[in-house]
Amino acid sequence: MAKTILITGANGNLGTATVKKFLDSGYTVLAIDQGGSHLGFAGSHPNFTLKSLDLSNEAAVEAFIREAIGKYGRIDGALMLVGGFAMGDLAATDGAALRKMMTLNVETAYFMARPLFAHMMQNGYGRLVFMGARPALKPEQGKSAVAYALSKGMLFELAALLNASAKGKNVVASVVAPSTIDTEINRKSMPDANPADWVKAEQIADVLEFICSEKGEPIREAVYKVYNNA
Repeated sequence: MAKTILITGANGNLGTATVKKFLDSGYTVLAIDQGGSHLGFAGSHPNFTLKSLDLSNEAAVEAFIREAIGKYGRIDGALMLVGGFAMGDLAATDGAALRKMMTLNVETAYFMARPLFAHMMQNGYGRLVFMGARPALKPEQGKSAVAYALSKGMLFELAALLNASAKGKNVVASVVAPSTIDTEINRKSMPDANPADWVKAEQIADVLEFICSEKGEPIREAVYKVYNNA
């Protein structure tokens, strides 16, 4: 029986590559995003559903998870790819800037993970994957994007807390921390950099599929540093 995988941020560069990877690999995909669509290739796929949802609305997310469980029976994995980025050192980062990054990077993941974790613990199986970031692990990079680094850092701690709660169970939280992703926007904003050193969205999608596959079954408490040569 095909595993059911939930993917947030599905219309982004990484989300689009991930949806394609999981559909091609035989999963049932429940994709979530608020607007836009780069997912025309998946529209007629029998194992694909696209849902518009405000992930910062906790009550709406909980209602959605109940509906999804009722429809699919169980959610086997959740890839929380949605998030946001902002530059700004400590002097430039006021409370509003901090709260914005917390909403985009922490709340959108936490509101999704909380009901799903309970569901997965009840089923005795599940994979929760959070998108970290290298600036959260390397202060010399994070000092210029304080709110972003702090918010992404909380996802590493959230994964650790979930793994401590699920110890001995087949429910695992992982964090994937990429370096610069090779996108059109990044190429335009960093014209002097070498994109060959960056990591491609398709390469990250491969890692995400590994985590949810049988090959990733024995892995616990993992942080995947997907840096390439950047």
